Amino acid sequence: MSQAVIESTAPESAADPAIRRQRLVRVLLQFFGMGFFYLLIVVSLSFASPFFLTWTNAANVLTNVTVLGIVALGQSLAIISGGFDLSVGGVLPLGSVLFALFSNAGVSVPVAIALVILIGAIVGLINGLIITKIKISPLIVTLGTLSITAGLAYAVTDGVTVPLTNADAGVLADPAFANVPWYVVSFVVLALASSFLLSATVYGRMLYSVGGNPEASRLAGIRVDLVTISVYVLCGSLAAFAGVVVSNELLAGSATVGSDAALSSITAVVLGGASLSGGVGNMGGTLIGVLILGTMANGLALLHVPSFYQQIVTGTILLIGVSFARLREVLAREEG
Repeated sequence: MSQAVIESTAPESAADPAIRRQRLVRVLLQFFGMGFFYLLIVVSLSFASPFFLTWTNAANVLTNVTVLGIVALGQSLAIISGGFDLSVGGVLPLGSVLFALFSNAGVSVPVAIALVILIGAIVGLINGLIITKIKISPLIVTLGTLSITAGLAYAVTDGVTVPLTNADAGVLADPAFANVPWYVVSFVVLALASSFLLSATVYGRMLYSVGGNPEASRLAGIRVDLVTISVYVLCGSLAAFAGVVVSNELLAGSATVGSDAALSSITAVVLGGASLSGGVGNMGGTLIGVLILGTMANGLALLHVPSFYQQIVTGTILLIGVSFARLREVLAREEG
């Protein structure tokens, strides 16, 4: 299949000046709108807490958003392709406890990480096959695998935290440079790779095409089912690796940490400008959404706000993000 065919089926072909203007309007609204929103959050929290606007706290924010950021990268791919993945809320804690168990059993760290990522990929493969071959909604499928994987995380640990007994297992938490942990470096590398994959490859253009109009993509020769399956494999793999990061952060495997990853990652992606109907979004916007959520969580913690109130804030931000995304679509359509 030629690149020209792919670009002709994409919802935002660069060959049309009017569509280029629509894309530019969306990007400007996204970055200026979300930038202003983020600035408002920073200013408000700066007045609320004297400890917020410090270099140390800024480093804490960047470190703490790593897990959510890794999950959100995969969620971006799923949403842009026209679906979403709720199972990340179970794959992440399952990956965390399995890494701890593998490491404690004497499996080398690289092999343990590879095994956990493979298990996440298998969960994603199951999601993708059921969605594409049996034609069941991603909501139902990934909700089911969320329940299964979350239950497995509790079952294999009997509901207790599993401390890492292997001294080398927490290597990702070691500083790479300037007290920046290796898992932050890993997140940056994954973010750059995901951005390149989405914006500069034929595969990325196929994702936008499938998310924008799957039937037209199929008629153009794109293997829609294969693309969809690959997206869920990537999403599951990234969620499992995020579980490894959690184990390195805590030096333990936990079946409870990261259970809210599905809601938080979808919120971050939508805040970043993606459309839940598919075909729209980018990694830069997703990272802004992740930063907004991470900063809010950090600020609420500094203000000693109970953690369960953070769920209310996350839900509120999701509603704001969806409303703003709808406004962008309307304005961009009018501009075009």
